[in-house]
Amino acid sequence: MKAYTKLPCLKAGRLVLLLFGFFANTMIIAQEEPSDTVKYQTDEIVITGTRIEQKIIDIPYPVTRINQTSWITSRKVGVQDVLLTVPGLFLQPRYGNHDTRITIRGYGSRSNTGIRGVRILLDGIPESEPDGQTRIEAIDFDAIGRIEVVRGYSSSLYANAPGGVINFLTDKFFPISFIQLNNEFGSYDLRKNGFKMGINAKNSRFMTSYSYQNYHGYRQHSQEYQHRLNSLFEADFTPQSRLSVYGYYINGIIKLPGSLTLEQYNENDTVANPQSLSRDEKRISQKGRVGVTLLSSIEKGDMKHTLEATTYGTIKIFERTDVTYRLFTRYGIGGTFRYVNKYAFGKKSNKRINEFTIGTDLFYQDGPIREFPNFNGQKGDDLESLSNEVISNIGAYALNQIEIVPSKLSLLVSGRYDRVVFDFQNEIASFRDTSRVFAEFTPKAALNFKLMPHIALYTSFGYGFDSPAGNEVDNYVFSSDGGLHTINPDLKPQKSTSFEAGIKGELAGIDNKYFKNTFFELSFYNTKIEDVIIPFVIQNKVFFRNAALSKRTGIEAGLSSEIFKGLTLKSSFAYQDFKYDEYLAGTIDAQGNFSNKDFSGSYEPSNPKNFATAELQYQHTFLKKYTAYIKSTIQHVGEMFVDDANTDSLKTEPYTLINAQVGLDMNFNKFRLIVYGGLNNITDKKYVAYVNINDADGRFYESGPLRNFFGGLTLAYMFR
Repeated sequence: MKAYTKLPCLKAGRLVLLLFGFFANTMIIAQEEPSDTVKYQTDEIVITGTRIEQKIIDIPYPVTRINQTSWITSRKVGVQDVLLTVPGLFLQPRYGNHDTRITIRGYGSRSNTGIRGVRILLDGIPESEPDGQTRIEAIDFDAIGRIEVVRGYSSSLYANAPGGVINFLTDKFFPISFIQLNNEFGSYDLRKNGFKMGINAKNSRFMTSYSYQNYHGYRQHSQEYQHRLNSLFEADFTPQSRLSVYGYYINGIIKLPGSLTLEQYNENDTVANPQSLSRDEKRISQKGRVGVTLLSSIEKGDMKHTLEATTYGTIKIFERTDVTYRLFTRYGIGGTFRYVNKYAFGKKSNKRINEFTIGTDLFYQDGPIREFPNFNGQKGDDLESLSNEVISNIGAYALNQIEIVPSKLSLLVSGRYDRVVFDFQNEIASFRDTSRVFAEFTPKAALNFKLMPHIALYTSFGYGFDSPAGNEVDNYVFSSDGGLHTINPDLKPQKSTSFEAGIKGELAGIDNKYFKNTFFELSFYNTKIEDVIIPFVIQNKVFFRNAALSKRTGIEAGLSSEIFKGLTLKSSFAYQDFKYDEYLAGTIDAQGNFSNKDFSGSYEPSNPKNFATAELQYQHTFLKKYTAYIKSTIQHVGEMFVDDANTDSLKTEPYTLINAQVGLDMNFNKFRLIVYGGLNNITDKKYVAYVNINDADGRFYESGPLRNFFGGLTLAYMFR
């Protein structure tokens, strides 16, 4: 097996010092500019996904916000089209367009379907189910106004969020009423059509959008059809009191081509797995959700009280075909409550701010699961099993941030208690009934020190807790009870500790002409995880087990800058050293033979040693109403192991993808027309976009699309 070349700690330390020296030198240049002539973005960007509203520069961990303007003229089929340049965020789109694996610092890489380890919110309401499992079919980027990405330990704020939080926020910040038609097309019969309407009254706002997406896919048996309806109504009772009502409905089908062996991938990477094809593997989803949020603040003197209460309900009807034909009906109800007390104390000339937050999260979900025979994708008549799955999550958290030195040094302390309950009842064979409880308290402490008003150092230390998801607790014949009960009695939650240190900030630029609005970030983290939850696959069915101990060390860097007027650069880089320190695993081969193997010292599969992105865009406005732009992106991903054994002959090859696009934005008083088009994977590179981890039959590989094009046209009318 080819050995990895490990980056020595000394070399990594020199890299950090070198980058810090570069930023420090630029800071000296920046200080030559008069401060009152410089506009700092960090003064304006406020993040809500951290449970308290703060500016990016005041948050003691890495946070990124992306606005709608950055993707309105881009391909918007999947999350990978929008979040590609976020530092430290690794995206593996399954089948090229859906079921994307989202990974932050290795969290999420264990999921062979859906998203795990990263909390997904839509308008602050969990899209993640109470066990942490998430699919994001409901996210329509025509309806989203901005996205917040919080990287690093968030277990002290949200359930099952050791990797971080992504908060998708519905578009509501439009200054005038409008109606808009959206159209997108491209290779592999991509068609996406819809409309969006926004009404902005004096003290209220309403937005609704609908889209229909038809995508044949570049692989055999990978079609997707989706209807999405999103709506928002918001009313301001007073300047500090607001009612928000959110709702969505989705209805669609996704065909699943499955993963391939190395031989199949090399011969023809676009074919479907024969087993997936014979079963007509697919997901049919209908899902609706309604949420209501009431926010009210009272401010008097140096003290401000804020109360926020949210309640929501979901209904999901879900059909899945694999070995059997399964029908899920799930009903969910939940709520969150948050109280914030912010006050200033001390002498008038030296006041300090203290902000205290306490809150609760409640989510309950149940519903029947029925299994029938699967005859080439058609449901048989005989009921094979009937069960009811109840999953609930009760969480309570508190955090306090205090300025130790006014406007200079602050301390954040937070903690959360979670109790996740699984109660599975088999309505046919009651002896299989099982219930399990996973509970833990996770604290965190962080410091934020401002070297300058717009540049800060931060560090944090905390504990993490990640319970198994409902589909991860499935029992199998080699467990300690021989597969008797529904829930695997051996699977434990994974627990972790993490240390992080970093620097971030904004620079004024040179002569107020070059490298303006330069935002940089650099972070180092070290994490130890006990009882890591690992997937393995038998006959195309995924089960999970625990590894003993894993250690993760990494560096993340990001840079965005306006090099000169009209030319902007966004770039990111991540270095990851993720290894199993201790790991003795029970392993089942393709013939069903069981054995124990020692994987201690192996690298975690599906995590590249390094990956990087860069985006360069030039735009020019002429005649005051026409803006033309050209943009190019480059993505590099290092090689990845596909199994815990680190079989050298099976690991994926590194790849580099180059994309380009052009567009024209035209404003005609009340009308706005946007026309754009692009070419992805210009070099026609064949590559593995997704790794199906630890498949006993060697089906590890799912390819990404070769060279493909896209185009779009948006027409809007503004009611000025």
